[in-house]
Amino acid sequence: MRMKQIKELQYQEYQQYQYDRVHGHVWTPETLDLICESNMDPEAIGRQILETRHRIRNEHVSLMETDRRRSYVIRVLRKKETGILNDFLYEAIYVPEGVELPPRDIIEKPELQVYVKDFGSWKGDNCLVADFAGKITGAVWTRIMDDYGHIDDDTPSFAISVLKEYRGQGIGSQLMVKMLELLKWQGYSRASLAVQKANYAVKMYRDLGFETVDETDSEFIMVCEL
Repeated sequence: MRMKQIKELQYQEYQQYQYDRVHGHVWTPETLDLICESNMDPEAIGRQILETRHRIRNEHVSLMETDRRRSYVIRVLRKKETGILNDFLYEAIYVPEGVELPPRDIIEKPELQVYVKDFGSWKGDNCLVADFAGKITGAVWTRIMDDYGHIDDDTPSFAISVLKEYRGQGIGSQLMVKMLELLKWQGYSRASLAVQKANYAVKMYRDLGFETVDETDSEFIMVCEL
């Protein structure tokens, strides 16, 4: 079998794996052309494919497109990046129009630090990010915690934030969908969140299948059955 045929078969197998397990793609036909033009031997190509499979499986990589046809990747937050959750925690604070932004150190309050403290070590800790060529522009994360949206000790609570300049492009919805898929794959039966009644995100949550199960004067407590 000619080298190009071997590489094409390997590429086809890789593509099938992507669509079956990841619902997206990372490599393109152009990448295959570059590989075929190189002097790499089949063993080296095989190692590269296996390494990529391992990374995709662990990072749940999906290639996405915004409503404005801008490409980006949704992937798992890496351990060395957990510090950035403080930034997105601050961005996630709902501030009504015309109201002054709270000071940055508000996120140090215990009732907010519960969302990010020692992230990765608590039950239900998951985080997916929207990555635009190395820049993280959005994050959705879950953990089982005693937060505003707490239902019980078996239900992960959501937090989500997208940088202001990237909002209104469908990124938040796509992050939520991928996280719901991940939680279902992990065996959870439902997920919860708390949202200010005046927050425009309420409609997005309802469209994604969240239903109100309780409420306070200012917030809805919502649950999505997986």
